[in-house]
Amino acid sequence: MEQPSLAGKVAIVTGSATGIGAATAVGLARRGAHVLVNYARSAAEAEKTAQAARAAGAPYGAKVKVVQADVSADADCRRLAEAALAEWGRLDILVNNAGTTKFATAADLDALSAEDFAAIYAVNVIGPFQMARAAAPALKTGGQNGAGMGAIVNVSSFAAISGVGSSIAYAASKGALNTLTLSLARTLAPEVRVNAVCPGYVATAWFQNALGEEAAHKIATSAAEASPLKRTASVEDIAHAVLFLAGPESANITGELLVTDAGLHLSLMMGARR
Repeated sequence: MEQPSLAGKVAIVTGSATGIGAATAVGLARRGAHVLVNYARSAAEAEKTAQAARAAGAPYGAKVKVVQADVSADADCRRLAEAALAEWGRLDILVNNAGTTKFATAADLDALSAEDFAAIYAVNVIGPFQMARAAAPALKTGGQNGAGMGAIVNVSSFAAISGVGSSIAYAASKGALNTLTLSLARTLAPEVRVNAVCPGYVATAWFQNALGEEAAHKIATSAAEASPLKRTASVEDIAHAVLFLAGPESANITGELLVTDAGLHLSLMMGARR
């Protein structure tokens, strides 16, 4: 059996109990990587993801470990990195997927408080920074030993480039995450590559849980109609982009912000010129 592209590598995926993170964890295992599945509160869902990843990676000997941690806490971030090293003795890939938001109408500036901004930034910006800092020594060692460059992939958002999304605070935090991606790409080179994926609307339970099925359906339909490709993404669509930036196929890419939105940004650009 031919070895898959990530055989023997070790990956951490934050916020991987559900959604894009879960699809990414399964995809990494399917490519042969050992995967640390992280969750903050959803223990049962994290274990379900771990079981799917174990099944996907079984033909290649990929192992999966589940660790609870809150990425807004620096001690938890260091514990995640240490858990991967203790289990497998190396770390090659970090996917910063954990994220949070508060749904708030953009026109209502009083809907967001300073505390809301702080809570969103703690997970969406400070968390990825703390995870990168905790993982950097191990990621760099892999590159220096000739085992291939380490890779960090940040899961950002179309909101980062459009200023629209679940709230102004969320969009601002993802804009900051994009800037963090560029800063870390410079700082951690040449041993570690750092890139980000910026999804548009993704068909997950996230919107349904927050807004209800009917409202989520309206948002999905509107996003699809506005995009040139006339479609919304599945979690697997975004995971494929993350896997590309995490794997050897993108060895010559760092500091890239890959927009994966079915071309929705093109529609916004056209509107801005009218």
